[in-house]
Amino acid sequence: MRAIWKGALTFGLVNVPVKVYSATEDHDVPLHQVHAADGGRIRYQRICEIDGEVVPFADIDKAYDDGERTVVLTKDDISSLPSERSREIEVVEFVPTDQIDLLTLDRAYYLEPDSSSPKAYVLLRRTLEQTDRTAVVRFSLRQKTRLAALRVRGDVLVLQTLLWADEVREAAFPALDEPVRISAKELELSASLVDSFSSDFDPDEFVDEYQRELRTLIDAKLEQGDALDTSETFGEQAEADTGGEVIDLMAALRASVERSRAAREGKDAGDAAPAKKKAPAKKKSKKAS
Repeated sequence: MRAIWKGALTFGLVNVPVKVYSATEDHDVPLHQVHAADGGRIRYQRICEIDGEVVPFADIDKAYDDGERTVVLTKDDISSLPSERSREIEVVEFVPTDQIDLLTLDRAYYLEPDSSSPKAYVLLRRTLEQTDRTAVVRFSLRQKTRLAALRVRGDVLVLQTLLWADEVREAAFPALDEPVRISAKELELSASLVDSFSSDFDPDEFVDEYQRELRTLIDAKLEQGDALDTSETFGEQAEADTGGEVIDLMAALRASVERSRAAREGKDAGDAAPAKKKAPAKKKSKKAS
């Protein structure tokens, strides 16, 4: 695994240097879109609506639009925010574990101690175990302020981001407001049915049947010779755009992310603040008549 973030877990005066890793990964069979008639790959391009030109990913900034005005936010603007520069996972409070609503749990990350001695890490882990508490923490990751639950899984501290309160919808179903009469016999039979299905949960016993069947289907088509030469699915335009070399989109995106991450870590390691670039002149769009 490769660390996606480095920082320090802080509670009180205790500082625990950690590395953060994604705890989960996608196992789906990778698929892309093609033209049904000839199997040619479908490409998506980032086109500027003012000049109609294809814009390289490196030249793309973000913007906020209130319906009448657009505010462009450059990469330097984003990186200048205090929360974006913060490398702390701050413990806000310790709460009873059963008070964390499972509905609010989001992405999970492993924390690895990033110091010569893991004593502070182990101390926090054992404290959480003995007190049956979950630490509610706050930190910044990928241009967002996050709220998360810090808990123990085996010997590892796990950080699981939480949805904000206003991101969870309220459930209001009129049908549930109607009175329903459940007899004692019905409840007894229902409980008996539950008991017949009762077991200890073992996640290794379950597999993704759809992905398994999809892989079987692909293998069968390959065995029958029902496949195209991959090079034939790329058109002349794709080769022209890459100087005759076909570049996989996902590989290019990963390379861009890695380069951006390395540049950001390099800035964080330096003492001097990065100089702000002058924003390019805006193009004026023509109003539709």
